[in-house]
Amino acid sequence: MKIAPSMLACNFSEMGNEIKKITKAGADLVHMDVMDGNFVPNISFGAGIIKSLRKLTHLPFDVHLMILKPLLYLDEFATSGADSITFHIESESNPFNTIKKIQKLNKKAGISLKPDTDIAKVLPFLPFIDIILVMTVEPGFGGQNFLMSQLAKIEKLRNIINDNKFNCVIEVDGGINFDTVKLVQKAGADICVAGTSLFKSENMHEAIQKMKNF
Repeated sequence: MKIAPSMLACNFSEMGNEIKKITKAGADLVHMDVMDGNFVPNISFGAGIIKSLRKLTHLPFDVHLMILKPLLYLDEFATSGADSITFHIESESNPFNTIKKIQKLNKKAGISLKPDTDIAKVLPFLPFIDIILVMTVEPGFGGQNFLMSQLAKIEKLRNIINDNKFNCVIEVDGGINFDTVKLVQKAGADICVAGTSLFKSENMHEAIQKMKNF
């Protein structure tokens, strides 16, 4: 299991130090939740902040665009230092065009889906993407409780990916802690995004290692 701490849960006044802390603690990726106040009812940070943090770590930047029109901003996030860019299937941008653009920018392409979105909407794109991100809370705010209903979705995606030998990995975001990480790992997830549970832990290194090795 790979662990991607979510910067949404960090101390925004100390983002540089938080990035260094994540790196030292042994994280696999850094998850960046970008919110525009339109697609979700919250605003987080943009490409400028990501660019300012890029030089502080060697870890891959896993950028999750919770924005209405991701296709319009891909160049900006690619040049800011993103290694992967994930957009929502529910956004207004054409999925195939968005995937092609991300890959043309030499970044890994991902699609995310909200808890109420049926996996049928993402199935046509699985052969072409690198990441499928399953939201296990409603996107927009950190600290929410894990939705157990999403475990069946993860299991179904795992079976489809394995049966068809697709190359995409399953990432899970929302309500991940020491209990739920075990459930999503059993369901077939490859990467877990964890925010509040890591940033509020007394020892982030121990917390990350514990999540990795369940």
